Amino acid sequence: SSEMVAWLNRPFPNPLVFYGPTEALFASIKVSFLAAVLASLPVVFYQLWKFVQPALLPREQRWGIPLIIIAGALFALGLLFCNLVILPLVIDFFVSFGMDRDITPELSVGTYIDFNVKFLLTFGCAFELPLVLTVLARVGVISARQLAKYRKHAILSALIISAVITPDATLFTMMLMAVPLMVLYEIGIIGARLF
Repeated sequence: SSEMVAWLNRPFPNPLVFYGPTEALFASIKVSFLAAVLASLPVVFYQLWKFVQPALLPREQRWGIPLIIIAGALFALGLLFCNLVILPLVIDFFVSFGMDRDITPELSVGTYIDFNVKFLLTFGCAFELPLVLTVLARVGVISARQLAKYRKHAILSALIISAVITPDATLFTMMLMAVPLMVLYEIGIIGARLF
Protein backbone atom coordinates (compact mmCIF):
# COMPACT_ATOMS: atom_id res chain seq x y z
CA SER A 1 0.00 0.00 0.00
CA SER A 2 1.07 3.63 -0.41
CA GLU A 3 1.20 4.12 3.38
CA MET A 4 3.68 1.28 3.73
CA VAL A 5 5.83 2.58 0.85
CA ALA A 6 5.85 6.04 2.44
CA TRP A 7 6.76 4.53 5.82
CA LEU A 8 9.58 2.41 4.38
CA ASN A 9 10.99 5.35 2.40
CA ARG A 10 11.33 7.60 5.43
CA PRO A 11 14.90 8.49 6.47
CA PHE A 12 16.45 5.59 8.39
CA PRO A 13 16.69 7.06 11.92
CA ASN A 14 13.03 8.19 11.98
CA PRO A 15 11.28 4.79 12.04
CA LEU A 16 13.40 3.45 14.87
CA VAL A 17 12.46 4.32 18.45
CA PHE A 18 13.79 3.25 21.81
CA TYR A 19 11.73 2.48 24.89
CA GLY A 20 14.32 2.37 27.65
CA PRO A 21 17.12 4.76 28.53
CA THR A 22 19.83 2.19 27.72
CA GLU A 23 18.28 0.58 24.63
CA ALA A 24 20.02 2.84 22.10
CA LEU A 25 23.38 2.36 23.85
CA PHE A 26 23.08 -1.43 23.89
CA ALA A 27 21.97 -1.45 20.24
CA SER A 28 25.15 0.47 19.35
CA ILE A 29 27.22 -1.98 21.40
CA LYS A 30 25.63 -4.94 19.57
CA VAL A 31 26.41 -3.40 16.18
CA SER A 32 29.98 -2.69 17.30
CA PHE A 33 30.33 -6.25 18.59
CA LEU A 34 29.12 -7.68 15.27
CA ALA A 35 31.55 -5.45 13.37
CA ALA A 36 34.40 -6.53 15.67
CA VAL A 37 33.57 -10.22 15.19
CA LEU A 38 33.49 -9.81 11.41
CA ALA A 39 36.72 -7.80 11.36
CA SER A 40 38.52 -10.35 13.52
CA LEU A 41 37.43 -13.43 11.55
CA PRO A 42 40.52 -13.47 9.29
CA VAL A 43 42.79 -13.44 12.35
CA VAL A 44 40.72 -16.15 14.06
CA PHE A 45 40.81 -18.34 10.93
CA TYR A 46 44.56 -17.78 10.58
CA GLN A 47 45.20 -18.72 14.24
CA LEU A 48 43.02 -21.79 13.86
CA TRP A 49 45.00 -22.73 10.77
CA LYS A 50 48.32 -22.29 12.59
CA PHE A 51 47.01 -24.58 15.34
CA VAL A 52 45.98 -27.33 12.90
CA GLN A 53 48.85 -26.94 10.42
CA PRO A 54 51.53 -28.99 12.30
CA ALA A 55 49.25 -32.06 12.29
CA LEU A 56 48.89 -32.03 8.51
CA LEU A 57 51.08 -33.48 5.81
CA PRO A 58 52.85 -31.01 3.48
CA ARG A 59 50.47 -31.82 0.60
CA GLU A 60 47.50 -31.12 2.91
CA GLN A 61 48.99 -27.86 4.19
CA ARG A 62 48.83 -26.23 0.78
CA TRP A 63 45.01 -26.16 1.04
CA GLY A 64 44.95 -24.08 4.23
CA ILE A 65 45.15 -20.51 2.94
CA PRO A 66 42.74 -21.10 0.01
CA LEU A 67 40.24 -22.66 2.45
CA ILE A 68 40.51 -19.64 4.75
CA ILE A 69 39.93 -17.28 1.83
CA ILE A 70 36.99 -19.33 0.51
CA ALA A 71 35.44 -19.56 4.01
CA GLY A 72 35.69 -15.79 4.44
CA ALA A 73 34.27 -15.16 0.98
CA LEU A 74 31.34 -17.52 1.58
CA PHE A 75 30.58 -15.90 4.95
CA ALA A 76 30.67 -12.44 3.33
CA LEU A 77 28.46 -13.71 0.50
CA GLY A 78 25.96 -15.00 3.08
CA LEU A 79 25.91 -11.60 4.80
CA LEU A 80 25.47 -9.82 1.49
CA PHE A 81 22.68 -12.16 0.34
CA CYS A 82 20.87 -11.77 3.65
CA ASN A 83 21.23 -7.99 3.71
CA LEU A 84 20.19 -7.40 0.10
CA VAL A 85 17.58 -10.13 -0.44
CA ILE A 86 16.29 -11.75 2.75
CA LEU A 87 16.05 -8.87 5.24
CA PRO A 88 14.13 -6.52 2.92
CA LEU A 89 11.64 -9.31 2.17
CA VAL A 90 11.20 -10.27 5.80
CA ILE A 91 10.88 -6.72 7.12
CA ASP A 92 8.52 -5.76 4.29
CA PHE A 93 6.38 -8.84 5.00
CA PHE A 94 6.05 -8.17 8.72
CA VAL A 95 5.56 -4.41 8.43
CA SER A 96 2.92 -4.81 5.71
CA PHE A 97 1.22 -7.55 7.76
CA GLY A 98 0.78 -5.12 10.66
CA MET A 99 -0.16 -2.17 8.46
CA ASP A 100 -2.83 -4.24 6.70
CA ARG A 101 -4.47 -4.59 10.12
CA ASP A 102 -4.32 -0.80 10.72
CA ILE A 103 -1.44 -1.08 13.20
CA THR A 104 1.10 1.74 13.01
CA PRO A 105 4.65 0.39 12.94
CA GLU A 106 7.13 1.69 15.49
CA LEU A 107 10.25 -0.39 15.42
CA SER A 108 12.33 -0.51 18.57
CA VAL A 109 16.02 -0.07 17.80
CA GLY A 110 17.00 -2.92 20.13
CA THR A 111 14.54 -5.39 18.61
CA TYR A 112 15.42 -4.28 15.09
CA ILE A 113 19.17 -4.76 15.66
CA ASP A 114 18.64 -8.15 17.35
CA PHE A 115 16.45 -9.30 14.46
CA ASN A 116 18.97 -8.20 11.82
CA VAL A 117 22.04 -9.58 13.63
CA LYS A 118 20.43 -13.01 14.10
CA PHE A 119 19.53 -13.22 10.43
CA LEU A 120 22.95 -11.99 9.27
CA LEU A 121 24.92 -14.42 11.42
CA THR A 122 22.61 -17.30 10.52
CA PHE A 123 23.02 -16.74 6.79
CA GLY A 124 26.75 -16.11 7.11
CA CYS A 125 27.19 -19.49 8.81
CA ALA A 126 24.74 -21.25 6.49
CA PHE A 127 26.74 -20.22 3.42
CA GLU A 128 29.66 -22.28 4.78
CA LEU A 129 27.70 -25.50 4.09
CA PRO A 130 29.09 -26.16 0.56
CA LEU A 131 32.66 -25.73 1.83
CA VAL A 132 32.06 -28.05 4.79
CA LEU A 133 30.52 -30.74 2.55
CA THR A 134 33.34 -30.41 0.01
CA VAL A 135 36.04 -30.69 2.68
CA LEU A 136 34.31 -33.69 4.28
CA ALA A 137 34.16 -35.36 0.86
CA ARG A 138 37.80 -34.49 0.21
CA VAL A 139 38.99 -36.16 3.42
CA GLY A 140 36.81 -39.21 2.77
CA VAL A 141 34.20 -38.84 5.51
CA ILE A 142 31.32 -38.64 3.01
CA SER A 143 30.89 -38.99 -0.73
CA ALA A 144 28.77 -37.22 -3.32
CA ARG A 145 26.79 -40.43 -3.77
CA GLN A 146 25.95 -40.52 -0.04
CA LEU A 147 24.95 -36.86 -0.08
CA ALA A 148 22.65 -37.45 -3.06
CA LYS A 149 21.21 -40.58 -1.45
CA TYR A 150 20.27 -38.70 1.72
CA ARG A 151 18.85 -35.65 -0.08
CA LYS A 152 15.37 -36.18 1.42
CA HIS A 153 16.88 -36.27 4.89
CA ALA A 154 18.80 -33.09 4.12
CA ILE A 155 15.61 -31.32 3.02
CA LEU A 156 13.85 -32.35 6.22
CA SER A 157 16.89 -31.27 8.23
CA ALA A 158 16.93 -27.90 6.45
CA LEU A 159 13.28 -27.36 7.35
CA ILE A 160 13.87 -28.32 10.99
CA ILE A 161 17.02 -26.22 11.30
CA SER A 162 15.35 -23.20 9.72
CA ALA A 163 12.37 -23.58 12.07
CA VAL A 164 14.70 -23.63 15.07
CA ILE A 165 17.16 -20.87 14.17
CA THR A 166 14.97 -18.24 12.53
CA PRO A 167 14.11 -15.43 14.94
CA ASP A 168 10.37 -16.03 14.58
CA ALA A 169 8.26 -19.10 13.92
CA THR A 170 6.43 -18.10 10.74
CA LEU A 171 6.37 -20.28 7.64
CA PHE A 172 7.50 -17.34 5.50
CA THR A 173 10.82 -16.79 7.29
CA MET A 174 11.31 -20.52 7.72
CA MET A 175 11.13 -21.01 3.96
CA LEU A 176 13.42 -18.03 3.35
CA MET A 177 16.03 -19.92 5.37
CA ALA A 178 15.23 -23.48 4.23
CA VAL A 179 15.32 -22.86 0.48
CA PRO A 180 18.85 -21.36 0.48
CA LEU A 181 19.99 -24.23 2.74
CA MET A 182 18.67 -26.73 0.19
CA VAL A 183 20.40 -24.89 -2.65
CA LEU A 184 23.64 -24.75 -0.65
CA TYR A 185 23.35 -28.49 -0.01
CA GLU A 186 23.09 -29.11 -3.76
CA ILE A 187 26.15 -26.89 -4.32
CA GLY A 188 27.92 -28.98 -1.67
CA ILE A 189 27.08 -32.14 -3.64
CA ILE A 190 28.57 -30.58 -6.77
CA GLY A 191 31.69 -29.59 -4.81
CA ALA A 192 31.97 -33.12 -3.42
CA ARG A 193 31.76 -34.55 -6.96
CA LEU A 194 34.40 -32.15 -8.28
CA PHE A 195 36.89 -32.93 -5.51
